[in-house]
Amino acid sequence: MKPRTIVLTLGVCFVAAVTCFAQQGFMGTWKLNEAKSKIPAGAPKNSTVVYEPSGDNVKVSIDGTDASGSPTHNEWTGKFDGKDYPVTGDPGSDTRSVEFRSAHHLGFTVKKDHKVTTSGTIELSRDGKARTVTSTTKNAQGKKVKNIAVYDKA
Repeated sequence: MKPRTIVLTLGVCFVAAVTCFAQQGFMGTWKLNEAKSKIPAGAPKNSTVVYEPSGDNVKVSIDGTDASGSPTHNEWTGKFDGKDYPVTGDPGSDTRSVEFRSAHHLGFTVKKDHKVTTSGTIELSRDGKARTVTSTTKNAQGKKVKNIAVYDKA
């Protein structure tokens, strides 16, 4: 093999390994820490979020309450590659995309009927014991609303 090919192959393997290990930090069960969160009154809340491997994908299951306090459950299975993957159980969204940005940062976009309804970031703490989800969505009046939800690893 040529040195150039070897270096390129090692570089690709390194990026793949870093991405794989970074995903592992997000895996597990996360519980909403309401005391540290800034969620507007009447907004839906995701109380438990579970990340688990599903083949070469990641499955994310979310339990919480809607704006009226009724229980909700939705699931998303996909890759952290920025592509849209279907969501089940959420009447407010059809697809979700999650993009790997760094070992401690993900970006996400939620869509309904091909239109972005929510976007934001997920930041994993350096010690891996907490994650902060910052999102922007529009309320019923069309006004942008910012949510900051802090989760502790269970």
